Amino acid sequence: MRLLVVEDEPDLARRLRERLASGGYVIESVGNAEAVFDLPDPQHWAAMVIDLGLPGMSGIDFIRRWRQLGYNTPILVLTARGTWQEKVEGLNAGADDYVVKPVTGEELMARINALIRRAAGQSNARLSAGEIAMDPAARMVWRGDDLLELTQIEYRLLHLFLLRAGHILAQTDILDHLYPMADERDLNTIEVHVGRLRKKVGKSAITTIRGLGYRFER
Repeated sequence: MRLLVVEDEPDLARRLRERLASGGYVIESVGNAEAVFDLPDPQHWAAMVIDLGLPGMSGIDFIRRWRQLGYNTPILVLTARGTWQEKVEGLNAGADDYVVKPVTGEELMARINALIRRAAGQSNARLSAGEIAMDPAARMVWRGDDLLELTQIEYRLLHLFLLRAGHILAQTDILDHLYPMADERDLNTIEVHVGRLRKKVGKSAITTIRGLGYRFER
């Protein structure tokens, strides 16, 4: 799953990338709001973490513009501005959550996971489909009563599948959520990763829809 961090302070942006990446996400970051509009596939971000005090276009103005364009990406505001008026302004602009710095990494991850679950129509903290269950907070996965050991790529892939269980995922969509934009990408690797994941979650759990992609069965 891909997250976008919009933060102009390099050290803070780096720490955010490292913390969020430890939760199994692919992280991109930009230093100003205008740069977001130049990124490809704006609908493919699982969520955004955005500061309000950005150079140029403010975080509030960006959120309003983003929503006016019809994008429904979950947005978490992470800012030092903590008055109730600023919180109301941020939420009314279209933000989904508002967190005041400083915040622990555990709380930030919990809020991001909750936003992504809600956006996918999931209410439970654990994601499940068939005999597979995942606890994103603990980064643990079970097949029935058995705890599974997954690689980082396998975990990301399964997380995406469970959030969209029952829906067909195109190979290009999967690729976008597995690798940062700067990485070299090859569609042929998707078949390899899906094959390895099948061995762990069960062959019948993932159906290949020829010409379209893959579907994780409920």
